Amino acid sequence: MHKIVTVEEMRLLEANADAAGVSYAQMMEMAGAALADVVQTRLTNIEDVLVVVLTGPGNNGGDGLVAGRLLAEAGATVKFYFLQPPDEDDPNVQLARAAGLFMADAENDQRWRVLKNMLRGVDVLIDALFGTGVRLPLSATASKLLKQAGKSISAAEKAPLRVAVDVPSGFNSDTGEIDQSVLHADMTITFGAAKIGQFRFAGADVLGELVLAEIGWPAKLDGLADIALDLADDSSVSALLPPRPRNAHKGTFGTALVIAGSVNYTGAAFLAAKSAYLGGAGLVTVGIPMGLHGAIAAQLPEATWVILPSDMGVIADGAVSIARKATAKAAALLLGPGWGTEKSTLAFLRGLLSGASEKPSTEFGFQPSGEEASPSAAENSGSLPPLVMDADGLKLLAQIEDWPGRVPPETILTPHPGEMAILTDLPKDDVQADRVGFAQRFAAEWGHIVVLKGAFTIVAAPDGRTTMQPFATSALARAGTGDVLAGLIVGLLAQGMEAFEAAVAGTYIHGLAGELAADQIGTTASVLAGDVMEFIPKALVALKG
Repeated sequence: MHKIVTVEEMRLLEANADAAGVSYAQMMEMAGAALADVVQTRLTNIEDVLVVVLTGPGNNGGDGLVAGRLLAEAGATVKFYFLQPPDEDDPNVQLARAAGLFMADAENDQRWRVLKNMLRGVDVLIDALFGTGVRLPLSATASKLLKQAGKSISAAEKAPLRVAVDVPSGFNSDTGEIDQSVLHADMTITFGAAKIGQFRFAGADVLGELVLAEIGWPAKLDGLADIALDLADDSSVSALLPPRPRNAHKGTFGTALVIAGSVNYTGAAFLAAKSAYLGGAGLVTVGIPMGLHGAIAAQLPEATWVILPSDMGVIADGAVSIARKATAKAAALLLGPGWGTEKSTLAFLRGLLSGASEKPSTEFGFQPSGEEASPSAAENSGSLPPLVMDADGLKLLAQIEDWPGRVPPETILTPHPGEMAILTDLPKDDVQADRVGFAQRFAAEWGHIVVLKGAFTIVAAPDGRTTMQPFATSALARAGTGDVLAGLIVGLLAQGMEAFEAAVAGTYIHGLAGELAADQIGTTASVLAGDVMEFIPKALVALKG
């Protein structure tokens, strides 16, 4: 996995790389080469291309100078437009001069005439004015330059490919704040590590496609392993997934028990249970309130069923003993999707977590034949399998005193920001203002895995390990997608994955499935939770490359 860093952490890593023998000049050369390579992959014929590089006075401008020179060597027509007159002692300026490349600067350009002429017919505009060290707001000259560039390319008959170097100029790499004159990029090439501001809004909206490029750091660079925040990717997540041996049987991949649904949220049980199957579980058993079985059983003939006593269509407190018997043979347990928040279901949850219902059951339910648990297993208050808590289950959990100590160690909690606010008794705006910090703080405080859902979902472990997902798509902003995620995670957990790894893999596969569904359908507006669920297999295929 790649790391996600603050500006200060990036400075320290670059200094450590320099001390390890990878000089700043070498890093700049590799950054420029990576930038040029990525640009060339997006073009059909480099010799027919006009490239304009907006060039700043610092390292970001140096990256642009290197990339421009290399693109010119490959056959492109390249022109540089500097914010300030170029430093003639700069080796990269000297190399560009020696190559005969055109240069102009804002200080000697009246009414932006040269810039306007340069941008006529431009095919690629490289924004290399300012990088991660910029302070906002931008200077008047820089702001005017960017606004004029934006105006010129907006008026062009053919929109150029807009490429930002590390970040678009006028982008705060820690906070995601942007200057009003920032140029929206089609693609941002960032170097060494991702920057935390790239995953915060409004900045995340101006990056376009984010591409991470290596700049020659040693694999064991001092300080790199100490950075807790990782960015998940295809290869790292693929490596987490459990093997699928040819001589396996259903027991090899575990039993996931999904206790879900109520009369008002019938579909939650189906979405979660089928997602557990699609994620690879060997057997999925579904515990649902009495009366719901007929509505969903035909949709999922592969499942086995536990019919739970109900109270007006929701799980009743008398269901504890039956649910306890079902947990005895489960490798992983999911609680909460579609429950509702009635008092009877709260009593059920409290009783399940304590090992006994609050009152003796006077109702009846059914356990699949051949799956009876021994009395000792059913009576053991510490016998719950690895647990995922989701949705209404989290809201009810927050009402139980000392709840962090009542659920199994490293329970996976999957709150959206509103549910996180309920669990922490803190404002939702505070949660959203520091998503990484909140997830890390409460994972450590509670001793459980926190999956803070939303754009760029965060998975935090009690020991400080934290992974951010690269997905931010409105395709997932739909009722039921959380049920799909919870089911997917419990399906992975049932296969023997560790809790943190199951949460990381599940959230990544879920985000990828959402993007694939939107690509296939053609719009994020029409993606339903069922579509995300049906694209889980394609996401798994994509992970294997």
